[in-house]
Amino acid sequence: MAGSIGAGLAIAAASPPWDQPWMLPIGVALLVVSVASTRPLQSLALGYAFGATYLLTLTFWMRVVGVDAWLLVGLVVSLYFSLLGAAVAMATRLPWWPVWVASLWAADEILVSTWPLGGFPWARLVWGTSDTPYAEWLPLVGATGVSFIVALSGALLAWLVLRPIGRLRVGVAAGVLAPVLLLPGALAPGPQPAPEPTVTIGVVQPDVPGSGDDLLAVHREVTRNLTHATARLGARVRRDDVARPDLVLWPENSTAVDPFRDASTHQTIASAVEAVGVPVLVGAIVDGAQPGGVTNQGIVWTPRGVTTERYVKHHPVPFGEYVPFRSWLDRFGIGRLSKVARDMEAGTQSVPLQVDGLTVADLICFDVVFDDPLLDQVLAGAEVVTVQTSNATFINTAQPEQQFAITRLRAMEVGRSVVVASTNGISGAIAPNGSVLARMTPRETDAVVVEVPRRRSITPAVTLAAPIKALALIAAGVGMAWAGIRRLPSPRSCHRRDLQAPVDQSDESGQA
Repeated sequence: MAGSIGAGLAIAAASPPWDQPWMLPIGVALLVVSVASTRPLQSLALGYAFGATYLLTLTFWMRVVGVDAWLLVGLVVSLYFSLLGAAVAMATRLPWWPVWVASLWAADEILVSTWPLGGFPWARLVWGTSDTPYAEWLPLVGATGVSFIVALSGALLAWLVLRPIGRLRVGVAAGVLAPVLLLPGALAPGPQPAPEPTVTIGVVQPDVPGSGDDLLAVHREVTRNLTHATARLGARVRRDDVARPDLVLWPENSTAVDPFRDASTHQTIASAVEAVGVPVLVGAIVDGAQPGGVTNQGIVWTPRGVTTERYVKHHPVPFGEYVPFRSWLDRFGIGRLSKVARDMEAGTQSVPLQVDGLTVADLICFDVVFDDPLLDQVLAGAEVVTVQTSNATFINTAQPEQQFAITRLRAMEVGRSVVVASTNGISGAIAPNGSVLARMTPRETDAVVVEVPRRRSITPAVTLAAPIKALALIAAGVGMAWAGIRRLPSPRSCHRRDLQAPVDQSDESGQA
């Protein structure tokens, strides 16, 4: 049990605020060593202990929403890691089992990221690989592929521990691990042609007055901060203090009321857009198509008042932005659920936004950890990526740092510049190679202008994402089937046991 708990702590330590990515393969190895050769019930328990330790440590920031929410997510999602523990225990009985273990880990992450309620992809191995050789694989094999490689390297470490270390074994392990350090650089595309096309984007961070963690209580002040900062940015542009942006980015929850129904908010936003003189991508809560529903939108608001280009958040947060099974849960009188007065409707758009000739893939907060909204928009021609987020609830926790690290890895995966606007941090800009071009000071009302590359080329990771996922799932299924078959006694061995069994004379004579 100590080994599986240590594995959970080690893998969690790879992410902010600890930032120790070298612990990733050690954590994987600890789990494999812990469950190898254990019985099914024991491996299930060890896998669950690992998952609970990992998730509750990684998402400790969720306690600000409520200790019950933090425990619920951690303890429920840990069931997937319980199954992973049992599957890894079975796989270690197969030839070349480190490959099967890596396939199982990748497949488990795919399932965790899908179901139930849309999944919880925050706990993928790949998100702990910032500034490591593992991350260099992202443009080639994507998030799922990198998780596989991390799991493979950890399984190989376990392989060396669990078996006598001979020259051949060490050589094979080194031969597999060496490409992690060397191959991505060799296969990476050459330098982009110079000069590379660029786009200039303004980022406005409004801050949340007061304690900074209760946006809804001061949402109109947040909108006013945005409009004043945008107007000041427009004045700086007219004085030639900064370059004229092609687009200005506002964060999620720029307005918490529908700007098309609230006349005051509509006029306030329109005046800010007119003051800066360029399109503004506004994050707005807009009344939904269903009675009592809302949508979380990114709206391209032009100086002419046109607002037809919109992105709707694909992955609203369960129990935070909508209440699943509301009619059933209301019977229990759970007070916390009443705070989510209206259910947020999910968007389905996979077409990027068009902004005066610029094609933009927009993501809203939680969307950044899911594959589908980003990869679909990049495949459809997006040249840059914007992320509109509101981390106000988690401003004094590790959540903003974890999300920014994930965003950097996403930039590498799709080979796109990513510009982030947050209500009170972390806002900034990221280059296609994951380097940080600009980072604004949290808890300040400010605006910056950044020039970032715009690209049309598609990384192998984007085109191979679906096949890699399918291959991981197939390999995991084959591995489990093979392990199950190997556990069954063969007909020949059964026949031998029958021949050697003593004969019951009473049965032969027909007597009981």
